[in-house]
Amino acid sequence: MGWDRSPLDAVNVIRRQANGQVVLVLQGGGALGAYQGGVYEALHEAKVEPDWIIGTSIGAINASIIAGNAVGQRLDRLKEFWRRMERHALWNLFSAWPGAADSLSAWATVTGGIPGFFEANARAFLGAHVPLGTDSAGYYSTAPLRKTLTDLVDFDLISHNTPRLMVGAANVRTSMMRYFDSREVEIKLDHIMASGALPPAFPAIRVDGELYWDGGILSNTPTEAIFDDNPRRNSLVFAVHVWNPTGPEPNTIWEVLHRQKDIQYSSRIANHIARQREVHRLRHVISELAKHLPDEIRTTAAVRELAAYGCPTRMHVVRLLAPRLDNESHLKDIDFSHSGIRQRWQAGYADTCKALARAPWIGEFGPLDAVVLHEPEATSEVIIEKLPAAAE
Repeated sequence: MGWDRSPLDAVNVIRRQANGQVVLVLQGGGALGAYQGGVYEALHEAKVEPDWIIGTSIGAINASIIAGNAVGQRLDRLKEFWRRMERHALWNLFSAWPGAADSLSAWATVTGGIPGFFEANARAFLGAHVPLGTDSAGYYSTAPLRKTLTDLVDFDLISHNTPRLMVGAANVRTSMMRYFDSREVEIKLDHIMASGALPPAFPAIRVDGELYWDGGILSNTPTEAIFDDNPRRNSLVFAVHVWNPTGPEPNTIWEVLHRQKDIQYSSRIANHIARQREVHRLRHVISELAKHLPDEIRTTAAVRELAAYGCPTRMHVVRLLAPRLDNESHLKDIDFSHSGIRQRWQAGYADTCKALARAPWIGEFGPLDAVVLHEPEATSEVIIEKLPAAAE
């Protein structure tokens, strides 16, 4: 059943539920991140500004632009970033051949980089054993991105502004995921650069004495941060996925490479949601059981300690999934062509408008419906918490 009031009214239903919040989760995925720009445009147009943004890689870059600007400037700055990312010139001359312009643009990116993002690092090709130093040990230099973000992001604003910003990066030494949280640390340019330092293309970034790579190599869809937060809050989560977890069986080597990337970077979202569902459902079970205990037992120190493991918060996860474009290949994450960026941006905008119009989080839910997943299509929307009582 749809919602017949404004999208902002529908979202505020969650915000009014015991300090509820709206969370925007942005995957990593290079050029696929243009889809996230369209998602934000639809939210911004509906006056739905997130309270918390969690991003990895290109998701962290998009998130920093949103969080690092005043509300009235956010969309313009995001559009300016993606304008700088576009590869134009002679590739548009090949538009008569389907997919030719995009493929040639991708290969041009491989060989020459993207102005405003990265450029070829000639030193990397001197030899496998030539010491380059940590700031040069990558096929490309990300110095252009550093300048672009300096132009477009007010990092002083992030620490004193809403939304809360969290970006994920992988510790090179320990292989542990680290989330840099504006609630705990002052987010600076290096934190964003670290989250997007995908090896071996980009060199690692040093933060507080430790080297970090792109967080996507460990968790490309960092929804677990929401469930691990303290204290947990009722949440409406817009989880923006740019890699498709399902796909056809590959028949060529190019299709193999394409499917392999989708599987690797979709971050096993079904498994993650299933795990989070089970854990959070148990928190609800503990809360419900505690209600049935006599007062003389419930108020004892031992039972109060055990009952504290319960949690009544509910997480509505609205999944927004970037579509497959015609003729896309395993090079889609470096397809910075004008047409590729435009199509993905428009798809993100259209999908988010539909989700806001439907407002599937409005309704009656049971006490054990701890995590409610809303899929892109109404026919596939399911509540994944409702498990058979005995069989599970």
